[in-house]
Amino acid sequence: MSQTVYESRISSLPLIARGKVRDIYAIGEQQMLIVTSDRLSAFDVILPDPIPDKGRVLTAVSSFWFERLAHIVPNHLTGIDPESVVKGEDERAQVRGRSVVVKRLKPLPVEAVVRGYIIGSGWKDYQKTGAVCGIPLPAGLKMAQKLPQPLLRPQPRPSRAPTTRTSISPPSRSCSARRSPSRCATSPCASTARPPTTP
Repeated sequence: MSQTVYESRISSLPLIARGKVRDIYAIGEQQMLIVTSDRLSAFDVILPDPIPDKGRVLTAVSSFWFERLAHIVPNHLTGIDPESVVKGEDERAQVRGRSVVVKRLKPLPVEAVVRGYIIGSGWKDYQKTGAVCGIPLPAGLKMAQKLPQPLLRPQPRPSRAPTTRTSISPPSRSCSARRSPSRCATSPCASTARPPTTP
């Protein structure tokens, strides 16, 4: 049975930071070890009970897509086996299947939140203003109701700081199914349609 990791303890490497789910360690000046824990975060709160193998699943999914899209967008993966950069069986067990060794790059401090339902901080915004981060929504929506159209909300993400909500002025047209992903990723789209079924 695999080991559940709520918080990694890699004493052979300097700890850089602990996020809501991932722990980051320095490997010299050029690389880092990212360990994906089994911690569960909901609405920016870390819950006390881990989900066994959650970190392994997240690592497998992200690694699949990084590899699948590498010919389109270069990524931070090095291909180095995480077990080769730690010491002792205990540390190897902690990183096995849930870690990656990456290049130390300057991060782009932006994240995108996609909302399909009105819940959490979006529900609070809607109750006060009738909008979510400046995007007007129809009157009379109920908590947790499915939105008429998914909302894509790009926002700045301060380093090692809580996520801050940002108002984004709706553009002249929304991110449509016919616009390319690269254009959508670099423009302040207020909403996005479902992906097209044909090119």
